[in-house]
Amino acid sequence: MSGLAPNLPLRSGAEIPVLGLGTSPLQGAESATQVRTALEAGYRLIDTAENYRNEDAVGQAVRDSGIDRSEVFITTKFNRRWHSVDGVRHAYKASLERLGVDYVDLLLVHWPNPDQDRYVDALRGLETVLKDTGLRAIGTSNFKPAHLQRVLDETGITPDVNQIQLSPYSSRKESRAYHAAHGIVTESYSPVGASSDELRNNPVITGIAIEHGKSPTQVVLRWHIQLGLVAIPRSSNPGRIAENIDIFDFELNEQEMSTISGLDRGESVVTDSDAFGH
Repeated sequence: MSGLAPNLPLRSGAEIPVLGLGTSPLQGAESATQVRTALEAGYRLIDTAENYRNEDAVGQAVRDSGIDRSEVFITTKFNRRWHSVDGVRHAYKASLERLGVDYVDLLLVHWPNPDQDRYVDALRGLETVLKDTGLRAIGTSNFKPAHLQRVLDETGITPDVNQIQLSPYSSRKESRAYHAAHGIVTESYSPVGASSDELRNNPVITGIAIEHGKSPTQVVLRWHIQLGLVAIPRSSNPGRIAENIDIFDFELNEQEMSTISGLDRGESVVTDSDAFGH
């Protein structure tokens, strides 16, 4: 293993590891085992959510690991029920209780839910919680540039992070450009594609993997890191968990990065957050 993942600075002053563990859909003992395995492998970013129903298991795994709480960056998310200033306070308190921790490092609005039209108030609530509690950073998930711009126009708030579905098959150029222009860190979920096997078996990826003596998954994750993104791959397989973080001892060259980026299929392969949410 190449050691711990390096960190990226956030607007709030906190730092987020560039590679972490996505924990959906595991729950209970399976989830706790997954998180403990990842922490033992060197992960220090763990991503959970109210809707995953595994915050309790994540918190237990962090406690059982023996690693100091301050060394683990915990992200969680709240759903549409809490999209109000007071609602976010209640959501944060409930997450703290389920996790069994005194603070969360990053709290995200899980989906904008524009049909409900309360995501601007959700960001107002997040900013209030950030100022009044031990919460270290705030963010959004599945927000498009138009959603972020509306929040900025109406509140002046810019989130630390926007977590979006992003892989070589959908590299989200417009979103990444908006984030870069506003100092927002882009975090990639489903970083190896919604169907992991398809991207892992792509001849472009497998060819580059052979050149570097790495796995296809490692090549794809390295692409994310070199684009300046945070990636949170999901796995419950101990071997894959260890493999996914072992990506800091090689580099893709400019041509390889460009070739991988050329696999982009546009926005059609990601879930439309104007039409879906919870």
